[in-house]
Amino acid sequence: MNDVNLARALHVLAVVIWIGGVSMATTIVLPAVRRGDLGADRLKAFRAVEHRFVWQARIAILVVGLSGFYMIVRQDLWDRFGSPAFWWMHAMAGVWVLFALILFVAEPLVLHRSFQRWASTQPDRALAWLQKAHYLLLALAVVTILGAVAGSWGGALF
Repeated sequence: MNDVNLARALHVLAVVIWIGGVSMATTIVLPAVRRGDLGADRLKAFRAVEHRFVWQARIAILVVGLSGFYMIVRQDLWDRFGSPAFWWMHAMAGVWVLFALILFVAEPLVLHRSFQRWASTQPDRALAWLQKAHYLLLALAVVTILGAVAGSWGGALF
């Protein structure tokens, strides 16, 4: 296995862990939390799951970013960012930046405290907003993954 193949394998594995976790949180955990299936203290239940996954997601995002950047540099793929046919390259970079900002900047510095305050006074609204935000992020990620897989194999999704 050469270095680019190893980088690609790590890249895909990290995307599976990261976006698979987002999918699980969005479609299974958050609905269960909102219904109270994981206990009466819904905020505590959410924090218990989120606390365990956030570091997995952060590590996966770092691996995705490093391996993606490595493949771009190693294969000199910079020109793809100038072509509309490679829109999925922009989407991958954009989704990565968005999640990296959320998980490394917004969540620990702003969202954690403000969401806690909001959820303690208006748990139904806060959890509903959180689930909608997760659905939006998941939808962006799914479209990006579909486009990237189709595009990297010569096809075009859009």
